[in-house]
Amino acid sequence: MTFSLVARCPETGMFGLVISSSSPAVAARCSYARAGVGAVSSQNVTDPSLGPLALDLMQAGKSAPEAIEEVRARGKFIEYRQVLAVDSAGRTAIHSGPNSLGIWTQAQAENAAAGGNLLANDSVPEAMVDGYLGATGHIGDRLIAALRAGLMAGGEAGPVHSAGMKIVDQVSWPVADLRCDWTEACPIDAVAKAWEVYKPQMDAYVQRALDPRDAPSYGVPGDE
Repeated sequence: MTFSLVARCPETGMFGLVISSSSPAVAARCSYARAGVGAVSSQNVTDPSLGPLALDLMQAGKSAPEAIEEVRARGKFIEYRQVLAVDSAGRTAIHSGPNSLGIWTQAQAENAAAGGNLLANDSVPEAMVDGYLGATGHIGDRLIAALRAGLMAGGEAGPVHSAGMKIVDQVSWPVADLRCDWTEACPIDAVAKAWEVYKPQMDAYVQRALDPRDAPSYGVPGDE
């Protein structure tokens, strides 16, 4: 009931992921990223503990394939799980358990990996990887392009209701963590609009955290 992509930007070292599902709040349960380490999506009959586990393993020096192999060995009911990872060298790995739901498949390239379950067809992950690698600009723009490409390729078998995008870069918190947890309209459009609004302000929010003395004003009523 989910399709997602994890990615690394080789130019900036940023990591990010995008995800959408018919289930509520998919990004809150399934998306994980850590600056300088990697990005992970833990989905299908979801075990949220697998995302931090994979990141911890990569932070300890394991490659994405090595981390996913250990996740396979240590995870409970791993035959029900789908876990995607990209590491700091752009290596990617995916585990899709045989009990993944419906039509499920995956696609990998250097710096990007996509996977899904309960899909409308088996071309969705490949379309997402192609959409990401074929796009230009900020990693956030490329992630939105990937998510839209997955939807245009068919997306999930039923309507999607939640979506999200997460980006990490240098600091210990996500520099962008945008979500639509439930809508009867298209959640991917909602996340894309949120990114359009947030993108030009993102660096200012980081600066306010690091040193508010040099940060720009908020530009809201009461902060003239």
